[in-house]
Amino acid sequence: MTVHIALLRAINVGGTAKVAMSDLREFVAALGFADVRTLLQTGNIVFGGGRRTGSAIEKRLETEAAKRLDLETDFFVRTAKEWDTIVAENPFRAEARRDPSHLVVMFLKSAPDKQAVEALRGAVVGREVVAVAGRQAYLVYPDGIGRSRLTNRVIEGKLGTRGTGRNWNTVLKLAELAAK
Repeated sequence: MTVHIALLRAINVGGTAKVAMSDLREFVAALGFADVRTLLQTGNIVFGGGRRTGSAIEKRLETEAAKRLDLETDFFVRTAKEWDTIVAENPFRAEARRDPSHLVVMFLKSAPDKQAVEALRGAVVGREVVAVAGRQAYLVYPDGIGRSRLTNRVIEGKLGTRGTGRNWNTVLKLAELAAK
């Protein structure tokens, strides 16, 4: 059985798009997926089953969440195998060891082209560092995320695709949960 990891964009943050994780687990299970588990309150789901690909699962989850939960948000789905590759290919290993809460992986709907990646790098005005590999952007915020001018809006605008970020601690916890 294929294990999938789904990330929801912008739920339970700042009082918007509130969803109980128990409701989210029930919702995913009702769609026929197995062994549904969540991590934290920010919309991280691990589940098994299905023959569909990541983008087809994303579309189904988005459509059904709008109908069943009255929730309009993006879902970003990767298989556990893809997740292992994301962890293994982290270009910022020293930063991950030294300060994992300031290393963020932004999961993207589509892979940006080289020009878009260069535009994003050109938009960095602080000490942030960016690397993009396929449908993931790795971002280091040495001075903190909250004060950075490298915001989701800037990242999505320059890359031309939607995304949702998770810090390295959460990425590793999801890898552990998917391996169980």
